Amino acid sequence: MASTLLLVIVFVFDLIAFGLAVAAEQRRNTATVQKQGDYNYCQYDSDIATGLGVGALLFLLASQLLIMAASRCLCCGRAIRPSGSRTWAIVLFITCWVFFIIAEVCLLAASIQNAYHTKFYLARFSPNCRELRKGVFGAGAAFVIFTGIISELYYVSYSRANGGQASYGRDTGVRMGNL
Repeated sequence: MASTLLLVIVFVFDLIAFGLAVAAEQRRNTATVQKQGDYNYCQYDSDIATGLGVGALLFLLASQLLIMAASRCLCCGRAIRPSGSRTWAIVLFITCWVFFIIAEVCLLAASIQNAYHTKFYLARFSPNCRELRKGVFGAGAAFVIFTGIISELYYVSYSRANGGQASYGRDTGVRMGNL
């Protein structure tokens, strides 16, 4: 059976990761052009969104590692019995990893891009102030939710397939004797 404690811990980690990603989207860097004499330069506000994005990335990673350790990453350990739950476990396993990679890439790229500043770029004309596009942390947050849902469904399907009764009898061969 699926461990309720593990599912609750993973849910809490995913919820924290989602909250941090949404907070990072709200607090991403913005720049204003400041004038100093004849020159203009970029003035950035606080850089807290980078830390929030990295925190979301780490909580999502911890969540994924817990699920994969509990299920032995589907490929280690004893074989899963053939059933509909096994099929769903395999499909959800692949989908979970795809969503996880997309979420991690969004959060990592957004954190790196948010941390990049064109500090004190002096120019006679308006300088090009680099800012993170709106919605990158938001996309990461959406994929955190997708990953959380799919990973928990995967773990439940894996537990059902691993703990259920075999759908075939003990003797699976063809008998060659008289009846």
